[in-house]
Amino acid sequence: MADPRARDTWTVFKIMGEFVEGFETLRAVWPAVSIFGSARVRPGHRYYRQAVEIATALSRAGFSIITGGGPGVMAAANRGARQGRGRSVGLSIKLPKEQKPNRFADLQLEFEYFFARKVMFVKYASGFVVLPGGFGTLDEFFEALTLKQTGKIHDFPVILFGSEYWSGLVDWIRDHALEEKLVAKRELDLFVVTDDVSEVVRIIERHHLERMRSRGPRAASRATP
Repeated sequence: MADPRARDTWTVFKIMGEFVEGFETLRAVWPAVSIFGSARVRPGHRYYRQAVEIATALSRAGFSIITGGGPGVMAAANRGARQGRGRSVGLSIKLPKEQKPNRFADLQLEFEYFFARKVMFVKYASGFVVLPGGFGTLDEFFEALTLKQTGKIHDFPVILFGSEYWSGLVDWIRDHALEEKLVAKRELDLFVVTDDVSEVVRIIERHHLERMRSRGPRAASRATP
């Protein structure tokens, strides 16, 4: 009788395969911005319209757009990337309830494992833009903050878009977590809240250019969109 634990070894190879495919495929899309938000909003909703506008502006500034590849804000951001004539990337996930990849992502990868997919969101990103969303969106937001807080990734902007939606969360962090000294005051600077699309682009462009200059003049020259 076969040892069921032997399947663990094959799982390791499946995980390795997802990383290899992701690295080989996404290397060409850098620099990119990962955009997150609810899968539940429909075309015409203000969050959908905002995602299209943000992705279009970032795409025209020279950044690829990476999303979770699904509907809602993800589809809107991929749609905006197309409108801006930039690379439109969707990193979808296999779920028990089937979620079809949206039709606006020109490059689609499908993942079995959330953690492998999360690495791809971070590795090729020059910034995160987080629109209103639910648990998955919050997961990506706090994961990025934790990685920045602990110095496990290069520093990049994390932007919450939509002050009306996010104000309650920010107030809770300030009034409870900070008040009880469970986070440091300086850690509130790990993210920015804005309602201005042009500010999103300025923040990400400025940071990307500074990062390239720190690598030397040759890298900086390649960074200009």
